Amino acid sequence: MQGSKDGRRGPLEASTCSYVLRPLVKDIQLSAEGQPGNAHVTCVELCGQTRDNLYVGTSHAEILHFVSIPADSGDDSQAPSYIFASRLQPAHNPPASLKPTPGVQQILVLPKVQKACILCNGTLSFYSLPELSPAFGNTTVANCTWVGGVDLSGSHGGEEQGVVVMICLKTKVRLVRIRDEVRRVRDIQFPGCLISVRRGDYACVADAHSYALLDVENQQKITLFPISSLDVNAAGGTIEDVSSGNDSLIARNSSSGRPLSGDVMDGKGHGRSTSLGALVGKMGGRQRSPQSTSRDRSGRITPEPCFRDTPSAPSSSHTRTESNPENPPPLPPSPDAPLPPPPPRSDSLRPPPKLPGQVLRPHICSPLPSEFLLITGTAANEAGVGIFVNLDGDVVRGTLEFSRYPQTVVVDGYGIEMDNVQASLMQGHEGFVLASVMRTVDGREQAVVEVQRWDVEGARSKEWIEIPGSVSDDYRTFEDGQASDAANGLRKVDAEMTLHFPEIGARLRGQRLQLPEIQGKQSRIGEQQMNREKEELEFGKRLGRQTTRITLWSGSNIWWVARNPLALRLDTLLDGSIAATTNNGNSNVDRSGIISAVNGIRGQEASSETEFLSLEYIRQKASLILFADLLSQSGRVKDLALADLRITEGLLMEGGLDPRAILALIPMLREEIVEGGKGIWIHAGLISVMEYFLPKIKAVDNFSPNAELLSVIERYLGGWRQRKGFGSIADEAEVFQTVDAASLRVLLVQDSNVPLHPSKPSPERAQLYALVDSGTDCFNRAITILEQHHRLFVLSRLYQSRRLARKVLETWKRIIEGETDEGGGFIDGENEVRRYLVNIKDTGLVDEYGTWLARRNPALGVRVFTNESSRVKWEPHQVILLLRRRAPNAVKDYLEHLVFGKKYVKYANDLISYYLDSVLTVLASSEDARNRLAQTYEFYRALRPPKPTYREYITANALSDAWWQDRLRLLELIGGSHGSDFSYDVSQVLSRIEPFEQDLVPESIILDGRQGRHKQALKLLTHGLGDYHTAVNYCLLGGASIFHPTQGSMAPLTRPSQEEQALLFGYLLIEFLRIEDVSDRLERTSELIARFSSWYDIYQVLNLIPDSWSVELVSGFLISAFRKLLHEKNEVMITKALTGAENLQVAHALVEKYETSGPEIESAEVT
Repeated sequence: MQGSKDGRRGPLEASTCSYVLRPLVKDIQLSAEGQPGNAHVTCVELCGQTRDNLYVGTSHAEILHFVSIPADSGDDSQAPSYIFASRLQPAHNPPASLKPTPGVQQILVLPKVQKACILCNGTLSFYSLPELSPAFGNTTVANCTWVGGVDLSGSHGGEEQGVVVMICLKTKVRLVRIRDEVRRVRDIQFPGCLISVRRGDYACVADAHSYALLDVENQQKITLFPISSLDVNAAGGTIEDVSSGNDSLIARNSSSGRPLSGDVMDGKGHGRSTSLGALVGKMGGRQRSPQSTSRDRSGRITPEPCFRDTPSAPSSSHTRTESNPENPPPLPPSPDAPLPPPPPRSDSLRPPPKLPGQVLRPHICSPLPSEFLLITGTAANEAGVGIFVNLDGDVVRGTLEFSRYPQTVVVDGYGIEMDNVQASLMQGHEGFVLASVMRTVDGREQAVVEVQRWDVEGARSKEWIEIPGSVSDDYRTFEDGQASDAANGLRKVDAEMTLHFPEIGARLRGQRLQLPEIQGKQSRIGEQQMNREKEELEFGKRLGRQTTRITLWSGSNIWWVARNPLALRLDTLLDGSIAATTNNGNSNVDRSGIISAVNGIRGQEASSETEFLSLEYIRQKASLILFADLLSQSGRVKDLALADLRITEGLLMEGGLDPRAILALIPMLREEIVEGGKGIWIHAGLISVMEYFLPKIKAVDNFSPNAELLSVIERYLGGWRQRKGFGSIADEAEVFQTVDAASLRVLLVQDSNVPLHPSKPSPERAQLYALVDSGTDCFNRAITILEQHHRLFVLSRLYQSRRLARKVLETWKRIIEGETDEGGGFIDGENEVRRYLVNIKDTGLVDEYGTWLARRNPALGVRVFTNESSRVKWEPHQVILLLRRRAPNAVKDYLEHLVFGKKYVKYANDLISYYLDSVLTVLASSEDARNRLAQTYEFYRALRPPKPTYREYITANALSDAWWQDRLRLLELIGGSHGSDFSYDVSQVLSRIEPFEQDLVPESIILDGRQGRHKQALKLLTHGLGDYHTAVNYCLLGGASIFHPTQGSMAPLTRPSQEEQALLFGYLLIEFLRIEDVSDRLERTSELIARFSSWYDIYQVLNLIPDSWSVELVSGFLISAFRKLLHEKNEVMITKALTGAENLQVAHALVEKYETSGPEIESAEVT
């Protein structure tokens, strides 16, 4: 339900306010029979760990006692209800005039000691809990203005030490300890105290003029600031001693490390008993006597009795004096003991100034153990200001502003500044201030609860909750210092109540999503679903518990003021964001408002199951609304900022909503949803969003997501695919089958809209490949989708992800053989087939598709069988037989690999035969081919030196014809590239080329050399080809390997001896001398004999050279020859000299040996 324009909320409306009202007690009969009917509630208190007793104070000086009735058995989700039990009239002084009395002003329960203090018409009385029977002999205290000041920090002992309470009288503040009896702790001179809040040893108090900070241990006061800035009687900033005379002595003789009290504790911590009858007199007067304290013989302080009869203490109750024989009366003071000094003159002892006719009520709260919140203002109908002070009296934080000066103020929560450990142990740690104020709405005064944060700085937003049944009386002032309570107010009670919000369970429980009708699909509702629904209903009942201690009353009704659960508060806000309409009636979702709501809970950690589900639910609902809005008005996507789209994507992923629910909104992807046997279960609160947007999307004509929306969907689905393997995802199999199928459909649509760039795939294409390569959970569905879109190459990649080699090859074969493949992508397909066959281990597939490839592309197909890294190994004879049977055209290529690559020369004859078949067939049938060969010879001979070898020449000017390439390989093979030991059937080759001897000159030269016909071979080289360089190599190599490639590895050659080479060079010299061109003859001959002079005999050369040649032409040869002769001569001379020296060394060594050994005398034997 939407709130009013000014932000007010009714008590039970669906609200975005941080707090809501829940009824506690309705229509209370405040007046007994015979009493006026104008009574109203003045205070409320709830007591007990079981929250069984509710006490309601009224303006007729009565307390109404209510007891709880448990909820229906078996349903622990409902809060207990309260019924009226009894009506009690606390003790109080009769009014001195006809002036209205406030009635019951305070109910202070002390569950630790099972006592209650009730302040009624200025009289304080004590009762026992829970039945409120009189305690302490029906003792009462008159002229009391306030009772409270219980240590909120709980730092003063356990139950055995009782509870210390501050009782504010007109002349002083008295601290008493309540346990089995009431014992005075000390008096503090602070007259006219109207309110007190204590933290440990420090109490923040206020009189009718100003606030002050009391150190109750050291009894000092720091005056802070006035309640009303218009009050001229208030003064602040002073530090005063507020101890009474007897307490001064106690303070001076007490250890600073222990609390000051008027009781002397025994070893077990129990205090002495005193007379209860002295309570009234002691609290009613300000008499001080130096004899009130004394010392015992041990030097310890003997406490002053808490209660003493005095005639100046009027009371309407009966008082009595109790004596305890175990506690003797105090000893008289020693005459030598010094008297306590007189109290200092301070403002606290001055008579209270005269109050103005109308005074603002002071308000004190303590949000933190070290801070107090104080409220100041100027007038009742003006704004109020909240100021935070610490225990030193210094102002901290920023100030709070109230629209009007409040009647009552409470704080809730511990603030976000608490450390994480403390915050994790406490619910609702955000700090709020709630104040009951008057607010003008539409010209009418309306009582509201104003809510704002106190733990955040900067501009604080405010919220208002309308108080039902409130009146507009001026209730915020005092007259003559007496409170004038109003008909409504706020109070934080002692006990904490747990409330149940069934609306939360109704939203957070699971509910099955009924998909729109899809062709071929139908949701089934069976017993399993009904059982699940029952479980979800029970689960929902456990959710929605919220604790609170704040009550609100107005008239005869009392409500709980509970924090509005996160799920309800933000759910209401989200519902409001889709309720707005544009001028033309179309839906206009407040996207910024939704994003702001989600940002408000970003980073928030859940402290309970309900809060965890609430955060999840809100994120899911926000993301669902934002995305559905994009679909319902897809034309607006282009107008949205990129940041908006990114935020939508982020929320979709952050929310974690079942992606099948999101895809159910998209018509083109709805058929990809896999429900499974369980169906799709989402939060029940999301069903209404789906039902709201589905008709709007359906109404869009020819709905088709544009590029921007497709990108959003693709990134969302991609994010979900990254969650595969997460154990926290329910229905994982069905979810990821749906996600993968939808992702494939989206990527196919995106890819079809992108121009093809074979050299550089588009990002959409890369994502499509990545999807199918990583494997899909919807394998069979993906095959169907790809076949429908004719994306065969993508389908082959899908098969590869499952290692279905046969399916991969079948698909590639379909593409290569011309079947339609939309999008392409299969570049160099035959080579891809080859690489794939090398990497698989299925012999049958390699046999089948390797020979198929060899038929299409012999050179490429053969590489399938020749690759060393292939996982299927083949013997050469197996491959030859296989190729001859299935791919005959590829046999030659395989033989080339064996002979040239593997150096398996035993297959050389087969390869030579294939080459000869290729070359001779062309020459026999083509005169043009023969003319081309003849032209190469003619052109080569016409080249002037230096020129390449004939082999290099025909290689550089090779034709692309197959027979030409085969001839080059033939020359390489028969020319000796495999070494001298390589042999082949020369006679067979010679017999086949004999008809073409004039056309195949190089082949004839090689074969002549193989047969030892060196003169004929050199003649053809010199005069037939004019290849002088090859002729020289022929002589050096003995006719072996003369037409091998100039680069690459060669088999080792066996060079001929020096004599054989000299013989060949002699033949070559004769042929060079026969060159027809004179200049070539002179140049070639002189170069030959100069370079290879070592192989020539000088006499032989001189005899062959014509006499007409000048010496200059053979000078190089002659110089080399003479240099060689001189070198040989010098070598002989050096050898002789070295031999002579060696002979002298041996002779010298022999002589030395003789001298060393000495002579030997041999006697001749006489025969």
